[in-house]
Amino acid sequence: MGTLADQFNAYSQWRGGLVDTLCDYRAWLNEQELNDAQIDLRIQHLLDRLRDDKLNVAFVAEFSRGKSELINAIFFADYGQRLLPSSAGRTTMCPTELLYDESKPTSLQLLPIETRTSDATTTEYKRYADEWKVFEFDLDSSESMIAAFKQVSLTKQVSQDEAVRYGLFDPNNPDDAMNLNPDGTVDIPAWRYAVINFPHPLLKQGLVILDTPGLNAIGTEPELTLNMLPNAHAVLFILAADTGVTKSEIDVWRHYISGTRWKQKGRLAVMNKIDGLWDELKSDAQIEREIGKQIATSAELLGLQPSQIFPVSAQKGLLAKVNQDDALLDKSRLLELERALSDELIPSKKEIVRDNTQNEIEDLLSNSANLLDARLHNLIEQLEELRGLRGKNEDVVEHMMAKVKVDKESFEKGLQRFQALRSVFSQQTNNLFTYLGMETLKAEVAKTHEAMVKSNFTKGIRTAMDNFFADLKSKLTQSENQVAEIKNMMDAMYKRFSEEHGLKQVEPPAFSTLRYQKELNKLERAYKEQFDTAFNMLTNEKMTLTTKFFETLASRVIHVYEVANRDVESWLKAVMAPMESQVREHQLQLRRRLESIKRIYQATGTLEERIGELEAMEKSIHAQMKDVRVLRQHIGNALAFDVPHKEEQAA
Repeated sequence: MGTLADQFNAYSQWRGGLVDTLCDYRAWLNEQELNDAQIDLRIQHLLDRLRDDKLNVAFVAEFSRGKSELINAIFFADYGQRLLPSSAGRTTMCPTELLYDESKPTSLQLLPIETRTSDATTTEYKRYADEWKVFEFDLDSSESMIAAFKQVSLTKQVSQDEAVRYGLFDPNNPDDAMNLNPDGTVDIPAWRYAVINFPHPLLKQGLVILDTPGLNAIGTEPELTLNMLPNAHAVLFILAADTGVTKSEIDVWRHYISGTRWKQKGRLAVMNKIDGLWDELKSDAQIEREIGKQIATSAELLGLQPSQIFPVSAQKGLLAKVNQDDALLDKSRLLELERALSDELIPSKKEIVRDNTQNEIEDLLSNSANLLDARLHNLIEQLEELRGLRGKNEDVVEHMMAKVKVDKESFEKGLQRFQALRSVFSQQTNNLFTYLGMETLKAEVAKTHEAMVKSNFTKGIRTAMDNFFADLKSKLTQSENQVAEIKNMMDAMYKRFSEEHGLKQVEPPAFSTLRYQKELNKLERAYKEQFDTAFNMLTNEKMTLTTKFFETLASRVIHVYEVANRDVESWLKAVMAPMESQVREHQLQLRRRLESIKRIYQATGTLEERIGELEAMEKSIHAQMKDVRVLRQHIGNALAFDVPHKEEQAA
């Protein structure tokens, strides 16, 4: 234990244990006939979310900083060879995602660079398999894997005009002008994006690794800056001890990784290639001082504490792991980085998953307990009624039957109000989805895009974007008001049914759109910062990048709304489900009470038999209530499972 791979494996086991416990709960509900379609759908949603859970780690660096080697050293040393190509010069020319999807073959999927002429994002292109070039490879053949992975580093020569169309060349940028070939052509990546589908154990467990192709790509592929990097659970920013911190590295760190609009957890700076400072003619203390000096300088330039920069040698760490050389592994300092990454990454990720799961499962368990409480309450009432009939004449039984009939008729009138409530609830739900509607949102995106394309001036584009965000904020505010209205209506209905029919009063769960508002605020800040830096002097060359930036931004907004829609649907089910369950249960118990008294009225000797049946049912319900307490404890234990430390494992 101790390596990030081991900690992630423990996290995956924790998540798997949680899935097993939820499956046990679902099976128990089915056995006890306490499940229904709504509850089952909510449990399935929870299970799908846990099984599809991903842990995203992004590696960002200028080329030749040893980024691919660091990925190999941290995650794939057990494979015994370099999974990602790592050699002198540029080895990664396009963003590369490593993951595992069992529905697809072991392969390298490549999106042609020509797709950059469209406004579609790489996420959208993932829905269209025929747009990608696929290279399958043999896991048992090193040559097959190396040949496939070499594709990631391929380039092609194109004319200046073509490079401008792809947004990969700016004739007004002196740095770009220096990269011209003698014949006036420009070297550009052959591919826009790569996905390696590889059945490595960590990838199978949900690890997703993003390898970025150098800092220049961060500015030219907006999806990296607006989607992948901000939403990564950890970002490793790799520097090199032999080059120090460059101006472009400072800019990227401040704007795209550790800026005020991004979350700060899991953002680590790594100084690689410290083995370049190892010198047999210097003492260990002298080498340590040299490394410390480099760290202090880098920390000052990046605005970090020296303790936040981790010096490593990825190449020596990989070699040490492959050869099982503990001394060299210690000297490489790779384990210190892995421990820091696990301390940042695993607990925060686990906390998010646990909180999301805990609230939902607690609500489901409470519903089960409330349903059993209602059954027990009704059963005890029936028993008291029937025990009171012992030795009584037919007139008393008849009077009791009339009383239950009155209760039943009263409840049926309440059911009419409940149906009216359902109708109002449905209308208010429709209003809510009008504000959060995907079709309305997509129409707004199309309208804004059209306004931007028609505008030849910076002011017109800025106005279109400002109006876009203002409209979204207004709709979210209206959604929040509608949610409050639904909540108040359901609170009143629960209270009324509790007072009139003795149903247990339940507090419907609260819901807030605050998290979606925060996401929109982040995206708006990103747009304003990007606009102020990249688009304030708009040129025709930059118009392509501007529209691409907006399409990426819009796809993030659409994603936020899709999540909001799913969450709202789950909340609406959670609000209505306890009421439906209690109404259905109360109706069933009234019918049973009436049937019991009818049977007793029609046949002497049935009374004791029925009392015996109800007493057996009472014992059964008490056993079920005990089961719920045990299940709650088991789920609590599964949620609280801690990643064990090395010392505890040894013990």
